[in-house]
Amino acid sequence: MTIDKKIIGKIEKLRDEINYHNYRYYVLNDPVISDTDYDILIKELKELENKYPELITPTSPTQRIGDELVGGFPTVTHSVPMLSLENTYSEEELREFDKRIAKTLLTEKYEYVVELKIDGFAVSLEYRNGELMRGSTRGNGTVGDEITQNLRTINSIPLKLITKDKKLIDIEVRGEVFMSRTVFDRLNREREKNGKPLFANPRNAAAGSIKNMDPRVVAKRKLDIFVHTAVELHHFKSHYSAIETLKDIGFKVTPVLEVAKDIDEVLEICKTWQFKRDTLLYDIDGMVVKINNFEQHKKLGETIKSLRWAFSYKFPAEQAVTKIKDIVLSVGRTGTVTPIALLDPVKLSGSTVSRSTLHNQDEIKRKDIRIGDYVIVEKGGEVIPKVVKVVTEKRTGKEKKLKMPENCPVCGSELVQSKDEVAIRCINLSCPAQVKGSIQHFASRSAMDIEGLGYVLVEQLVEEGLVKNFADIYSLKFDDLVNLERMGKKSSENLLDAIEKSKERGLAMLIFAIGIRHVGIKAARILASAFQTMDKLISASFEDLESLEEIGPVIAESIVNFLKNRENIKVIENLKANGVKMKLMNKVRVETFLSGKIFVLTGVLKDYTRERAQKLIESLGGRVTSSVSSKTDYVVYGENPGSKFEKAKALGVKLINEEKFRKITANR
Repeated sequence: MTIDKKIIGKIEKLRDEINYHNYRYYVLNDPVISDTDYDILIKELKELENKYPELITPTSPTQRIGDELVGGFPTVTHSVPMLSLENTYSEEELREFDKRIAKTLLTEKYEYVVELKIDGFAVSLEYRNGELMRGSTRGNGTVGDEITQNLRTINSIPLKLITKDKKLIDIEVRGEVFMSRTVFDRLNREREKNGKPLFANPRNAAAGSIKNMDPRVVAKRKLDIFVHTAVELHHFKSHYSAIETLKDIGFKVTPVLEVAKDIDEVLEICKTWQFKRDTLLYDIDGMVVKINNFEQHKKLGETIKSLRWAFSYKFPAEQAVTKIKDIVLSVGRTGTVTPIALLDPVKLSGSTVSRSTLHNQDEIKRKDIRIGDYVIVEKGGEVIPKVVKVVTEKRTGKEKKLKMPENCPVCGSELVQSKDEVAIRCINLSCPAQVKGSIQHFASRSAMDIEGLGYVLVEQLVEEGLVKNFADIYSLKFDDLVNLERMGKKSSENLLDAIEKSKERGLAMLIFAIGIRHVGIKAARILASAFQTMDKLISASFEDLESLEEIGPVIAESIVNFLKNRENIKVIENLKANGVKMKLMNKVRVETFLSGKIFVLTGVLKDYTRERAQKLIESLGGRVTSSVSSKTDYVVYGENPGSKFEKAKALGVKLINEEKFRKITANR
């Protein structure tokens, strides 16, 4: 069917208009239309693309978020190595850097540019014909991971450049992906409510997010970027002019770029921002100092590891002295008991600090931390403060050592400590400190897959006293749900249907869902296959468990401890009483071709998520592993398969593309 040129033109015009408004909003922070008007443009474009799907392009503003990746990230060899910078905390070393510059350039005049050192995650963006073709991580500087789909979710990264200049449409730029302090605080509050471990700082949160296999998760993290380098853009004379041009064609560039005529001005700028850093909405851990002139970059060159024309001046960590008023114990979702120091409030890096994690009893002993001690606390680049050391000179003799309890401070159950592990844990499933998090894990898609049972509803159910552990989910009635906030007749019926359906998930998913420490999905499948029923697993000895392939002593001990707890057994018995299937559900239908075969997935498959492909293979009797070895029978590969593909070829393992995979699994 021939599509009217007016429709094609309208779609292109809408895309250009939306891209322009994205640039105004995310890059310039200067929107010229309201959110409502922007939403109307997006809606109109989506409706046209739905009507004419053949006109959808990868760079359309509607296509930022893709599907979950399969088989890990492909590798990328950087055209120009992503070298690191030499670091210093010392003014003297920065002056030595200047002397080396002068010695190499001799009588040539030179100037510096000074910019903020964003505490983020280094990435590279490659554009061809003005469109984002590929994005990758720094990796080891020579080879990184391709994370294009994840980078596309960042609204401040242009999918299409605002230029037709032939010198600029084929370009590679580099920058720092980061998470703002506001987004970081919100994310950690959500994780705390959900019983998940907190990210230490925005940089860790950004790094953990950008390497997530599901772009939908990445999109929710609201990451941002500052571009700071144009690779081989040497038709410009200077770094400053190149960055200004990058801003003009759509990039969100480094926000501070000051020219300094000599090293004294450089140091003045560095000291100014050291004291202004707390006014920023994102973390910086220093300043980057670069020679401005590109021709001089060439003369100065580089070493194997670092650039000779750039240097990083890092700010010293900020410290303060305060007193530990008390040490309390916090119980997380997984039952880990963490000692927390309650501090006399003290100002540190722009915020008031009144608490600091002490991690575990071994850390307390190592630093000899006592209640009543004066301690040095530090934030540095980290948002979460830490106790650096005790000021022993201030001791009076009245300080008290912490005595770790034998029972959980929340529910009173006996605490356990596994061999070779520092952490002490409460393993009572009904412990109030763990209930909300354990229920949400139980209901998650990779566990019992109870659609509609999200965090907000779980919180309501627990606070209303309707559930005290995840077994109580199966006792919920329509009348319990329909009057809850945001729950109506249809939502309640859908949730009850999902709960009923989850009873058929099978033994492996149930073992994973109940939350035994160290038991992931893979271990759960091994246990289900070995013991066939929950009763047999409960009766298994440490020796029975340890003898299984891939179930070592740590996992075995964790299972035994978990299943000897009376409260946990009560919860499992309640699950059984409510009709949850406790036996291995044998779905294997193929006994000739896939049964017992070992598969590895690699590259990006178009029509399968990782979970779907794995479930399909397992339903047909096969097994999926994460690495290629001589025992691997088949490697299923998609686009950009990377090192696993090459290793399979070297080992002579049979390779199956997506089309072949679809054929061999069809109608089986």
